[in-house]
Amino acid sequence: MQTLSVELFWLTLTILMTAVIWVPYIANRLVEDQPWPALMNPQPDLRPKAQWAERLMRAHDNAVENLVVFAPLVLMVHVTGMSTALTANACILYFFARLIHLLLYTFGVPFFRTLAFFIGFLCQMVLGSHLLGII
Repeated sequence: MQTLSVELFWLTLTILMTAVIWVPYIANRLVEDQPWPALMNPQPDLRPKAQWAERLMRAHDNAVENLVVFAPLVLMVHVTGMSTALTANACILYFFARLIHLLLYTFGVPFFRTLAFFIGFLCQMVLGSHLLGII
């Protein structure tokens, strides 16, 4: 049985985390709007009553937007065989930065949410800089 590299393992966890972020938001929608209306295509201006659910939806959008950058970088590190302790640690840190960002965004914690986002961004820059031979 073949095992995943550290980078691919943490990419997989990041993808799965991003894939399930919508569940609490939709559960809230089912409670607020009742099942049938919630299952209909909501109007774009229909916002949840719970502010945490609105923030969670935005955190999910942000996670997807950043996954589009992170995933190809990790895949390029893997395909090129450029995996190092630095790239592995960047992927681990990225996962936890995104998890913390999600929680802080959902619970409305402003400054530290931005710090978690920035740490995730730096992890992406480490991967990209490593691929380009800068670090």
